[in-house]
Amino acid sequence: MESVTASTLATESVQLRERVWVSSLLAVLDALVIPAASLGASLVLFALFISITGNPPLEVLAEMYRGAFGTWFSFQNTLLRAAPLMLTGLCTALPARLGLIIIGGEGAMVVGGVAAAATGVALTHSPPFVVLGAMMIAAMLMGGLWIGLAGALKVLRGVNETISSLLLAYLGIALLNHLVEGPLKDPASLNKPSTEHIGEANLLGNLPGLDVHYGLLFGLMACVGAWVLMDHSVFGFSGRIVGGNSRAARLSGLGVPRLVILTCGLAGAAAGLAGMVEVAAVHGKANASLMTGYGYTGILVAFLARQHPLGVIAIAVLLGGIGASGGLLQRTFELPDATVSVLQGIIFVVLLVGESFRGKWKLSRLLGSPA
Repeated sequence: MESVTASTLATESVQLRERVWVSSLLAVLDALVIPAASLGASLVLFALFISITGNPPLEVLAEMYRGAFGTWFSFQNTLLRAAPLMLTGLCTALPARLGLIIIGGEGAMVVGGVAAAATGVALTHSPPFVVLGAMMIAAMLMGGLWIGLAGALKVLRGVNETISSLLLAYLGIALLNHLVEGPLKDPASLNKPSTEHIGEANLLGNLPGLDVHYGLLFGLMACVGAWVLMDHSVFGFSGRIVGGNSRAARLSGLGVPRLVILTCGLAGAAAGLAGMVEVAAVHGKANASLMTGYGYTGILVAFLARQHPLGVIAIAVLLGGIGASGGLLQRTFELPDATVSVLQGIIFVVLLVGESFRGKWKLSRLLGSPA
């Protein structure tokens, strides 16, 4: 009798493990279906758009692939564009774990870049590692304060974080224009007002063996660090509780305001670091070129990645490739460089439509799984 009971328990235990494994697999598939379907539908719509312009859609798509991933040169160009997108993607992805929609990554990136440039100019005669370290700290602090303010307004005054972060982005851009045309302007910059150059010795170099700057390493480290923090720490677990039910989190004794403000601060710090990378690795100074749109594209990165820090890496590379192919499309088919922006816009709209179906069906139901 005891052996029969033990055998039954062992069988049930195996079945339970199988169900848990199947449920986990289906949960992953559920999370991938909408973004994958959105990308597929977007490519179809983009192909129709290309057809209307009188160009062969399949050839255009093939050329886009070649311009993004077809050669080692093009792939490195893609990685250059993906680096800041990883950081600005985190600016939206991290607060989203707490149920917040932050879309002000462009502002945090801009003010971070200005802070980095001002710090680099002030310390231009110091050793390069001191200058770059100080620039990183200044940019991350400024970006963190910028988005942290949106989080604070949300939890302390009830201000909608989407609206406040967007308004702060416009304020950051206005602040950039004021500073580079006023207090921080280099007198030698006439046609395009800029800060002074941080110095050739203080520029961020390339990774060994690659024609890609260290910003890529910063982006990868930030995404992995965010994954560890949000998925494998008490802080991240507390944040997920807040995102699931803020009222229940308060009743359970969690410091919701502290969690929200700190998470928004970390998100803004990532975007601010992207601004520092643009200054130290690309421009060498702060000017209107900092308004690259990476902050806005980061919103799309976060949504396509379903707010997963490791997913942000893959989506940043994908969208970085789309952006990198714009020049090739212009040369080959005489299409405007903004054509790739049309594709990004289509992806974003289709994704929003697809997200409206989220939770309306389960893949396990379609497959007839007991999970």
